[in-house]
Amino acid sequence: MSDLKKYAAEAIGTFWLTFAGCGSAVIAAGVPDLGIGFLGVSLAFGFTVVTMAYSLGHISGCHLNPAVTIGLAAGDRFPRAQILPYILAQVTGGIVAAVVLYVIASGAPGFDLAKGFAANGYGAHSPGQYSLLSAFVAEFVLTMIFLFVIMGATHGKAPAGFAPLAIGLALALIHLVSIPITNTSVNPARSTGVALFAGTWAIGQLWLFWLAPILGGAAGGALYSWLSAEPSQDVVGTGAAPGRS
Repeated sequence: MSDLKKYAAEAIGTFWLTFAGCGSAVIAAGVPDLGIGFLGVSLAFGFTVVTMAYSLGHISGCHLNPAVTIGLAAGDRFPRAQILPYILAQVTGGIVAAVVLYVIASGAPGFDLAKGFAANGYGAHSPGQYSLLSAFVAEFVLTMIFLFVIMGATHGKAPAGFAPLAIGLALALIHLVSIPITNTSVNPARSTGVALFAGTWAIGQLWLFWLAPILGGAAGGALYSWLSAEPSQDVVGTGAAPGRS
């Protein structure tokens, strides 16, 4: 598989994660009487990973997330030379998704970017008014566990074919825990796209939603690599590796 196709797959997959996940929050979560609420948004993010992992896992590994790419590299599952191109593709996909989401959402009467546009935040911009420290710890720990699940579910000795389900369910569970804290990032690319539209406060707080997930992802990848008695090299992301039976 050519590198260009891998980068395109990462951009497309991250587009879908950002558009469908954040779109569920911006468009569907607050509809009177029929809104999907926190549970619906959590499931939407999980579904994006499941659908893209089965679709793109054999092409790029379906990272869709700079923290996942860095975490897999820290766990010796991904070549370090590919980190930057993957991240650039993921951020591009996230930004394009935010543009498309804005074009659609802004067509509704009463649309207001001041409502947050699914951006991540802490303090006054946290849904539950959680502090900077709470937000950092939540993002770090949850991303660490996310990488732990990814590393385990894609291990060569794990049941074949079920990795996308385990990882998608893990992401949904992460959102159920942390939407009230930060609106849930665990993904710098997802955070960057919508922050560009949400306002200066979102851009000013964006550093945390890069730093904490990346540190947590690296910790999770390294931890699983140390814990696993026989680390696998046949998978690079959230989807099944080419040739795996």
